[in-house]
Amino acid sequence: MSRELFKPHHFEAPKEHSISSLGSLLHVDEGVGDWMKTFENISLKAYWPPLEARIIDAYKTGLCFPAPENIFKSLRLCQYSDVKVVIIGQDPYHGIDQADGLAFSVPEGTKIPPSLRNIFEERKNDLSVDSRSSDLSDLAKQGVLLINSVLTVAHKDPGSHANWGWEKLTSDIIKAANDKQSNVCFLLWGQYAKRFEAIIDPSRHTIFISSHPSPLSAYRGFLGSKPFSRVNDALEDSGQTPIIW
Repeated sequence: MSRELFKPHHFEAPKEHSISSLGSLLHVDEGVGDWMKTFENISLKAYWPPLEARIIDAYKTGLCFPAPENIFKSLRLCQYSDVKVVIIGQDPYHGIDQADGLAFSVPEGTKIPPSLRNIFEERKNDLSVDSRSSDLSDLAKQGVLLINSVLTVAHKDPGSHANWGWEKLTSDIIKAANDKQSNVCFLLWGQYAKRFEAIIDPSRHTIFISSHPSPLSAYRGFLGSKPFSRVNDALEDSGQTPIIW
């Protein structure tokens, strides 16, 4: 007698993935620190209540990524006062055990996605360094804000949470980074990230634009662009400590 390969619970949201409010996630572990001042304004924006309602429902009714406690991980690991570099992704990886709350990053031991593989290839060629962990938490702790434009996604459904309000929240985060007086380096990889160029002041900050590191576009300008050494040069020129990529 044949048996079903998958049971219904395999596609249900785990109970620990339920969300009571987005606001509560800002206080996970040590919280988002000095980003809270930015969120005091964000929470008053018209897009916040409907975004929160849709995310709560999505995590209640289906499997979504990253885990709730990691939705704001990029801000928790990289405090506002520490931001030196901003790298903007599109939305989280949509497979099991991939999204960890940081753009392009995956947990150590996870198969490296194609875009991250190309990032590592460019890193090696640019800096002549050895391989590194796929978990990019160490970069975040050095002041690299690794933020996706859309912070959540449904299982195996890329772009499923786009146009829910996340893009407006990310824009407010980028505007806050733009308000910093010290030089911030913004890495805009691909046309999607390039949308944010209009809200960045090039007279105070440095913008690096190239194609996206995905296999479809990496050879159109990302590979060979030397983003890591160029960012470090810009940081040193402004009296800041370079990143150990």
